[in-house]
Amino acid sequence: MRVVEFLEKRGRRVFTVKTSESIGYLARQLQRHRIGVMVVSDNGHAIDGIISERDIAYSLAERRGELHLLPVSALMVRRVITCSPQDTMSYVMELMKVHHIRHIPVQDAGRLAGVISMRDALEFRLDEIERKANLAQLTQMVD
Repeated sequence: MRVVEFLEKRGRRVFTVKTSESIGYLARQLQRHRIGVMVVSDNGHAIDGIISERDIAYSLAERRGELHLLPVSALMVRRVITCSPQDTMSYVMELMKVHHIRHIPVQDAGRLAGVISMRDALEFRLDEIERKANLAQLTQMVD
């Protein structure tokens, strides 16, 4: 299955945050939307970076009380691994494995088109296994 097909099925909603927003604001947005990552984008279309709840947690040990006041730009990951809508879900899963990441923004002609999470990849794989099991069961019934 291609990423575009998966996004059409699941939906393309993506939450973004600006580089100038505070970590406190980001944390409230992550909590409000019950998500673990936001794409950093000053215009809502270009991918300037990515930031996760893990980035905040790891920074807490060294920044402590001032953390919530810092801008998102201070903690965001600037080198973002992306995929395209035409990539396969299997390829995206391989990217996650190789780069040890849990979220991959989808970029289409330089514009943010969605995000694939580790949870999405797991659901895709479980659906794939179930389809194969059902097909095998049908084949056995015919034989």
